[in-house]
Amino acid sequence: MSSMPFTLRVATSLADIPAAVWNACAADETGHVDPFLDHAFFLSLEESRSAVRETGWLGHHLILERGGEIAGVMPCYLKSHSRGEYVFDGGWAEAYERAGGRYYPKLQASVPFTPATGRRLLVRPGAEADLARTALVQGAAQVTLQTGASSLHVTFCREDEWELMAATGYLQRTDTQFHFENESYGSFDDFLAALSSRKRKVIRRERREALDGRGITIRWLTGAELTEAVWDRFYEFYMDTGSRKWGRPYLTRAFYSLIGERMADRILLVMAEREGRYVAGAINFIGREVLYGRHWGAVEEHPFLHFEVCYYQAIDYAIRHGLKRVEAGAQGEHKLARGYRPVTTRSAHFIADRGLRRAVDDYLARERSYVAEAVEELGAMTPFRRGVPEEQD
Repeated sequence: MSSMPFTLRVATSLADIPAAVWNACAADETGHVDPFLDHAFFLSLEESRSAVRETGWLGHHLILERGGEIAGVMPCYLKSHSRGEYVFDGGWAEAYERAGGRYYPKLQASVPFTPATGRRLLVRPGAEADLARTALVQGAAQVTLQTGASSLHVTFCREDEWELMAATGYLQRTDTQFHFENESYGSFDDFLAALSSRKRKVIRRERREALDGRGITIRWLTGAELTEAVWDRFYEFYMDTGSRKWGRPYLTRAFYSLIGERMADRILLVMAEREGRYVAGAINFIGREVLYGRHWGAVEEHPFLHFEVCYYQAIDYAIRHGLKRVEAGAQGEHKLARGYRPVTTRSAHFIADRGLRRAVDDYLARERSYVAEAVEELGAMTPFRRGVPEEQD
């Protein structure tokens, strides 16, 4: 084991970090890099001007080195607001500023605009991986203090990272999402057979009403099928729905062209076509074991089309391609009735000011208890059969 100490530096641009080096740190034990951890994804956010200083996402990526070699990285941003994070700390900011503090800038260790759980401490696999993770966690806290930021927020991290950061003094936060778990189903009908008869009938009715009699056909597009014309149309959906939902959509049109060039085989667009034109669509990213649903949009309103395009088609794709899980994004208890189960998501928070830290720590203890109870209660409300034989319909 090397006796050389780790050192930490900051890179403000992904372009300053070689893609091969970044991805060597981001790769899991099998050598796979999840789509949201890939250098190409972060670089596309930056080069498309979606996540840059002007939009409140200044790159502040932490680079861990030993002996002149990069041993680990942490995707991180210096932020002037709390938008696009899906872990809400606006109340903390307001309270701190009312008390005379300055909450922004803060540091955000995350994948911008992406509420998907994944590694945040990206270190090369090997004998010193645990040492490198600990060095990143401790170094990130020091960088927070040196930068003058109020806090560091590591969102949608894995449970093992969450526990490591807690041991180093970070505060722990939990929340809930809804994921589909593929229980080795052979088909969508096999999945339906696992549900109660009443829920099965509801889903079949929703699927019929979304498509039958409306002249709507569903297309799965990936790879070379993701042309600029397709992206133009999908961006119309994104802008229309995003403007109504968020007020100001986060992603630029250039972002889609860049990921189309760099990641086309890892993207699935589910597009709804009517009378020869696309009228709605959802974008998904394909991981080694997981299909990640991100956002959708539509320029025509049709009953249950949202459920079909975003949830049922994702389940169908995952089953057909042997994926273990579908993560369909943040929030949404309506997913529960459609076969998605409640799961706990986690974030860790380093807060510099002791007074703010005490207040937030007290709040988070109560919130964790509430989230645990909610996950248990929601888990009892899933549409799956409880082991009682039912007549098939």
